[in-house]
Amino acid sequence: MCSMSRTSPQSICIMRLSAIGDVCHAAAMITRITRAWPECKITWVIGKIEYQLVQGMPHVEFIVCDKKHPQAKAQLKSALQGREFDVLLMMQVALRANWLSTVIKAKKRIGFDWARAKEGHWLFTNRRIAATQHTHVLDGFMQFADAIGVPSQPLAWDIPIQASDRQWAYDQAQAFGPFVIIAPAASKAERNWTASGYAEVMQRLIKTGITPVLCGGPGPVDAQISADITASMSAQNQWTNLVGQTSLKQMLALMSHAQCVVAPDTGPAHMATTVGTPVVGLYAHSNPLRTGPYLSLDHTISVYDEAIEQQFKRPWHKLPWGTRAKGKDLMHGIDVEKVWMTMSQIIEQQSTSVKA
Repeated sequence: MCSMSRTSPQSICIMRLSAIGDVCHAAAMITRITRAWPECKITWVIGKIEYQLVQGMPHVEFIVCDKKHPQAKAQLKSALQGREFDVLLMMQVALRANWLSTVIKAKKRIGFDWARAKEGHWLFTNRRIAATQHTHVLDGFMQFADAIGVPSQPLAWDIPIQASDRQWAYDQAQAFGPFVIIAPAASKAERNWTASGYAEVMQRLIKTGITPVLCGGPGPVDAQISADITASMSAQNQWTNLVGQTSLKQMLALMSHAQCVVAPDTGPAHMATTVGTPVVGLYAHSNPLRTGPYLSLDHTISVYDEAIEQQFKRPWHKLPWGTRAKGKDLMHGIDVEKVWMTMSQIIEQQSTSVKA
């Protein structure tokens, strides 16, 4: 464990309110700081839902900010009254986050480089991270640690899980036997795979003696895709639907027992990554090399390249990094057989490693 040098900041504020996947990436960067500089005072301004996932991280003070509250800025100002930080890491470019950051006093305000500084982001910073090309979001977040001189550390996520949540997940896992988590819902319905596709791979799991477990949040998109999958399933009693029934910590704990997680471009894919569970990522609208599950990019099933070629008549690497493909039916291009083959390979590898 490294101690702080004389030039290391004594206090760091991090502005990253949302979303779950990005908060997972930010947690890896913060873990790097806290492991290298445990004496440094870290304050993380974070959204109320996202806080439920990372609550209890060691050496981190959280200030929960409900960005949608009409008094959000005044509340944040009150919470930080009389405080000034050595460094503010502005890890969110959204205008609302930029606006809220104006009440945070800091000598250095480090933001994204010009290419990534959208929505007037550069107006709220006085330093920038290095410009790069074709960088995964997690690697981009790590550039903030680079910018303040944090020594390199092994990639890790110090996201704690309470004993009660671990026990709940263990009990569920014992009841399920071998199981695979399907987290079917992205934030927007068009980024979801088809209900029939999910139902098909779930029924194949059942035939091989593996329990499919649906997981997701309480929102309407999650509820709808869950209902659609249920309607498409022929075997109704050999799988479990936990959509909207778990806390984020419970879901995270349960993921640590799963053989793999199948998910589109959504937060649970990155949650699974933090506990070392392989992820079969399903992508069409965004480049998985940028937003895919960081440790499972080789397992991604993507039609993004084809969609970009069709829409822009050029390959993605000749377009601005992060260019999104558009269309409501792009995810229909993901082939069930490819998903099943990838899942089967992971399950076989997991079984082999357990036997060894």
